[in-house]
Amino acid sequence: TKGSFGGLGIEITSRNGVLTVVSPIEDTPAYRAGVKAGDQILKIEGEFTKDMTLVDAVKKMRGPKDTKVTLTLKRENVPELFDVTLTREIIKIQSVKSKMLEKGYGYVRVTQFQERTDDDLERALKNLDKEAGGLQGLVLDLRNDPGGLLTQAVKVSDLFLDSGLIVYTDGRLENQKQKYFAHKPGTWADFPMVVLVNGGSASASEIVAGALQDHKRALVLGTTTFGKGSVQTILPLDDSSALRLTTARYFTPSGRSIQATGIVPDIVMEQTTVLAKGDKGGNGPLLREANLPRHLGGGKGKDKEGKESEATPGGQGPPEGTAANVKEGELGSDPQLDHSLELLKSWQVFKTFVARREG
Repeated sequence: TKGSFGGLGIEITSRNGVLTVVSPIEDTPAYRAGVKAGDQILKIEGEFTKDMTLVDAVKKMRGPKDTKVTLTLKRENVPELFDVTLTREIIKIQSVKSKMLEKGYGYVRVTQFQERTDDDLERALKNLDKEAGGLQGLVLDLRNDPGGLLTQAVKVSDLFLDSGLIVYTDGRLENQKQKYFAHKPGTWADFPMVVLVNGGSASASEIVAGALQDHKRALVLGTTTFGKGSVQTILPLDDSSALRLTTARYFTPSGRSIQATGIVPDIVMEQTTVLAKGDKGGNGPLLREANLPRHLGGGKGKDKEGKESEATPGGQGPPEGTAANVKEGELGSDPQLDHSLELLKSWQVFKTFVARREG
């Protein structure tokens, strides 16, 4: 959560003893090599990972800088297992990236919710606002954002909401029932927003998307998110081991459970994928929490887990038969972003039209 660690560049979780990629972290070797949300890690350096603990898996994937590690992956809709060899590095995560799409329309990507993400985001908004002479619209990109700190999810949401509930937790005990609210000072509320999400958006990113959607502060566009909405507590045991218990669930302001269900976009739009030569069809739906065996249910929320961070740079990408990444965040090569910009521009046209009629 401090933004620097050694490893491979993936966020992983374990379900029924199977290591599963929640999301590759942007600008890391795993991301550049084409590792995808939902990929299952069946072997690390030839050793089967079935029933391997997260701690042991992370230890095996981490190591000295410039050394290599080979992962054997299983991907939905790809019949064969395949190996990806990556070179370990110290990963420095830039959690907020921003740019101007067109005059007046800004783009901010949050890659992970870590310490000071809210400060970095506010600084980016101020720079964009100054460059635009007043923002007319904003795209907040949370795709492949595996989450991070709850406190940062609340603070980021608070930047765009001036009042009301952001998220709440509900468990069996009273101390597991908490509510987090927005505050008016410092709110950026003068422009329309589109939030981009996909199956790699998890945890904290789902909290932000759900809050902005429920308060009708932003349109959410993309595909259904991962559905990681459980609160977990680690209890130390006498034999120096620990027990991880799921003690509560996260709910959006309207009472929707994030767990397993995820956030369903207002506008569902699959991302067009650029295929590598010989692609055998690995572009089906991403694996989500609800697809995992014995996943935790969503609880009593309305319709509409333990994880570790790991990282790895460089390395060779997946072999033939897997898909290359779309150039996310680039107009003209990212259809979801292109459509988001058109929505924002259409909103401004419609707003001007209504103002003229009322005038």
